[in-house]
Amino acid sequence: MNSSTSGTGSAPGGTPWSTDHPVLEALRRRREKGHSPDAPTDDLKIGLAVEGGGIRGVVSAAMLCALEDLDLISSFDAVYSASSGAINSAYFLNGDTWYPLSIYYDDLATRKFVDFRRVLRGQILDLDYAFQVVDSVKPLDYEAVIDSPTKLHVAVTLVDELRTEAVTDFTSRADLRAALVASAWLPVALRGTTDFRGRRALDGGVLTPHPYRLALQDGCTHVLSLSTRPIQPPRQKLSLSQRYAIRHLNRIRAGLGAAHGAAIARYRAERRTLQRRMAEPGEAPFVLDIAPLSWMPQVKRHEIDSGRILAGARGAYEVMYCAIEGRDPELIRAGRLRAVPQLTMVAKHEDGKRADVAPHRRPD
Repeated sequence: MNSSTSGTGSAPGGTPWSTDHPVLEALRRRREKGHSPDAPTDDLKIGLAVEGGGIRGVVSAAMLCALEDLDLISSFDAVYSASSGAINSAYFLNGDTWYPLSIYYDDLATRKFVDFRRVLRGQILDLDYAFQVVDSVKPLDYEAVIDSPTKLHVAVTLVDELRTEAVTDFTSRADLRAALVASAWLPVALRGTTDFRGRRALDGGVLTPHPYRLALQDGCTHVLSLSTRPIQPPRQKLSLSQRYAIRHLNRIRAGLGAAHGAAIARYRAERRTLQRRMAEPGEAPFVLDIAPLSWMPQVKRHEIDSGRILAGARGAYEVMYCAIEGRDPELIRAGRLRAVPQLTMVAKHEDGKRADVAPHRRPD
C-alpha cells in the first residue's frame, strides 16, 4: 500500500474508495498467502461481480486484465456475470485476459457487429459474428471454464418465468456457450428472444442490472464489483431508450417491461448505496464497487470508435491498479501513472489454437 494512506482509509487526492476497504484488505491477504479455491487460506467467500453493457464491457474486461496482472485470479471463490461481462469472465478464468481484451477494439469496433442501419430488421448487433470471434478468431476454452475451481455464474433472464437465473451447472461446451449467448441477447438490439435449455431467454441484465446482487444472494461475505459506467450520481428519470425498451419487453411478454422498469429504479437506489459504501464500508457482507472515475469518458454501449474503446480500457486498468495497490488515482489525471498497452506477436496453428511468437510480459 501507498505509505501516504491516511488513517481514515482515504488517500490525499480524494480517492473515492477507502484504501483499507475490507474487500481490498481481504484480497491483498489472499494474494500474500497464496490462496486458491483448492487451497483456501481463510473461511471467507469472496465473489467477483462483472458488469457488461455491450461494447462498454471493454471496461470490465480491462479491469479483469489488471486483476490477472496483479496475481488475483485465484483469490476469488466465484465469479458472477452478465451480458458481455459474462464473456469477459469466461476469458478471465482461461487466463491471458490481455488477448481477448483486444476483441473490443480489433474485432467488434466495426459495422459487421454494430450497425444501426439494421434497426428495422431488429438486428443492430450481429451476435453470430461476435461468437465467431469467440469460437474461432480468439478462441475461448469452454472446457477450461467448466473445469475451473473458481465457478462462473452467468445471469440469464428467463422471459416466461420473469426471473433471473444465475447458471453455473454447465453440462457441456454447448451448454456454456448457450448461456453466454443468452446473457448477451440484448433486447431491442436483437430480435425477439433466444433459447436456453428450452426456455425463452434474454440478456441477464434485464431484471438484474448488476450481478453483484447475485453474489450476495449466493452467500458471499466480500464482493468486488466491477461497473462499466463512471462514478457519478445515477439518473433520476428513465432515458428515452429505456422507455422504449420497457414497451418492447412488454410486447415480448406481458409484465416483462414493467419488471425491467422496476429493476432500473431499484438499481438506481442501489447505485447510491454502492457509491457511499466505497468510502464507508459499513457492516458485512462487504461490497466494493470499482468503476471509471467521474472525469473519465464513458464508453457507449454501441461504440465503434476503436480509439475511444482503447481509452476506456486504459482508464479502467489504471483505476483497478490504483485500488488494489493503494495508489492515489489523482496520479492518473496528473499524467504520472499510465497504463501502456503491451504488444506481442501471435500466430495460430491450423486447429485455431494460439502460439505466441513473442512472450507477453506482465508488469513487475
